[in-house]
Amino acid sequence: MPSRLRGRLREALSALGVRRLLLGIHDAAFPSSSEEDTGRGTPHGDAADDLLGFAAELGFDGLQLGPQGALPPGHTSPYDGAFFSREPASVALLPLTRPEWGELLSPAWLAQRLSTRPDGPRADHAFAREAVNDALDVAFAAFTRRRGSAALAPLARGFEEFREREAWWLVHDAAFDAAEEDAGFTGRGTSPRPTGPVSPGTGELALRYAFAQYLAHAQHAAVRARAGELGLALFGDLQVGMAQRDAHAARGFLLPGYRMGAPPSRTNPEGQAWHYPLLDPRCYGEVGAEGPALRFFRARLEKVFAEYDGLRLDHPHGLVDPWVYRDDGDPAVAVLAGARLFSSPDLDDHPDLAPLALARPDQLRRELPRYADGWVARLDREQVDRYGVLLDAVVAAGARRGLGPDAIACEILSTEPYPLTRVLERHHLGRFRVTQKADLDLTADGYRGENARPQDWIMLGNHDTQPILRAAESWIASGAAARQASYLAGRLLPREEPREPWIRRVASDAGELVQARAADLFVGPARHVLVFFTDLFGEREPYNVPGTVSESNWSLRLPPDFRALYRRRLAEGRAIDLPRALARALRAKGSAFAAQHAGLLDALERGGG
Repeated sequence: MPSRLRGRLREALSALGVRRLLLGIHDAAFPSSSEEDTGRGTPHGDAADDLLGFAAELGFDGLQLGPQGALPPGHTSPYDGAFFSREPASVALLPLTRPEWGELLSPAWLAQRLSTRPDGPRADHAFAREAVNDALDVAFAAFTRRRGSAALAPLARGFEEFREREAWWLVHDAAFDAAEEDAGFTGRGTSPRPTGPVSPGTGELALRYAFAQYLAHAQHAAVRARAGELGLALFGDLQVGMAQRDAHAARGFLLPGYRMGAPPSRTNPEGQAWHYPLLDPRCYGEVGAEGPALRFFRARLEKVFAEYDGLRLDHPHGLVDPWVYRDDGDPAVAVLAGARLFSSPDLDDHPDLAPLALARPDQLRRELPRYADGWVARLDREQVDRYGVLLDAVVAAGARRGLGPDAIACEILSTEPYPLTRVLERHHLGRFRVTQKADLDLTADGYRGENARPQDWIMLGNHDTQPILRAAESWIASGAAARQASYLAGRLLPREEPREPWIRRVASDAGELVQARAADLFVGPARHVLVFFTDLFGEREPYNVPGTVSESNWSLRLPPDFRALYRRRLAEGRAIDLPRALARALRAKGSAFAAQHAGLLDALERGGG
């Protein structure tokens, strides 16, 4: 797609009132050129830099990244990552062969180490972790030998500044790793995790740990700077789950006896036992006397907002009124019998939650299940203040960096309990609207685009849904496509355009149905649009299937020739044609609006596939 179209794409988005257009992609899914490919993607490599340029050319103004925290051994879901330490497997190795990174690796050594990489289009997390770990060992040894040289002076200075600045978490995280290694922990539950205090991170192991973290953080800063030059913001992902590394750091102020999960919902009728520990609300402290749990949480927020331009809040329910279950039985049974942490003042099966309750017994709707959004029927202002302590801290941390509501995306899907709604309203924050999930027989359904609000974030799907092309093909196969096309005609066609021929064409062609669904994102009222990479590129395979453990989960990635792939799939009618989608959204505003933007429409329709 010609780069000159970028200005017209941005003009179209402005005309439609769209304030954000983000491309969603996780670290492992980034492309890599053959000489830098460890078997897993990274946003720090040369091919990733090309993807940034590609996103800017398509009119995106930001990337929505997944969590980037260090993963436990054997884990591939980024939502299992640490709060403070970054995942070392995301360190790009090819830059370490270059003068600006001290030539810490030999190109010949790197080529030899990567030559045994298994073939295949999907990420090989195990190979990548081993290869990067070996490379970091070699790089650290070279750094240690030569750190007094003039060539390494800038790198050595940056490393020391990093160690001093980040010592408050580096010391604990490095020592935790050493303790796990001493215990023989494999990440598969076969060996004990460290339970007592860890000793300060000193010596060679601590330095090696800090060095890997320095490279990961420095490369992230470089990517953020490059993205800024291209007009792209980087959004991070504040995952709700607490890794064992962080739970150990917070062990003195965790809630005993309970874990966080997901309640039954239309997406997951059985609920989900996530096994995540929780901060103890009794350790939040009071106004003017902040407790250790809140200090820990604020420290995490300060680091995150220092490193990103915006933030996706993973399951903000967990910050306001988490669904909790007892940790002393079968988790699958316990999560179904769970309760809301702050909305359970008098439940016979959860007496330990009564002292933590913020809602009063007379404010509950007993005729509803305790997981229902309307379980709490009303709250006074003081109660909302207390429900909002952690989310208020998120907003305040962003504000200290000059970031407002447009920089915070709340991943609220099929459930939105009343206390969460009230806290969001205080800050004018929006929720997710995943349009492929819309119930077209229910006019009030929250996933329908017309039911969104300007502050909401609208999308075809995310990392946990099937790609939109696959959804469209399933609608055609099941006979539901005509209903989809008829609904979209009501959203997209101006009065003067004939409907029946358009509906027949869209209902019979999966590519056309995808295009119509894409155009629907831009007609409002939601002003923030997120497109996951699997939808943009017309993938058929899902990135992740929730509630399952599979080698294919979290492994889909873009190939090095992703530009050619995108052009090919545009020609096949599989990929999303953004100029065409925006043109359709502009025409949906009516003939007068189209006439006002005639030149823009002409440019978009000539530039699209």
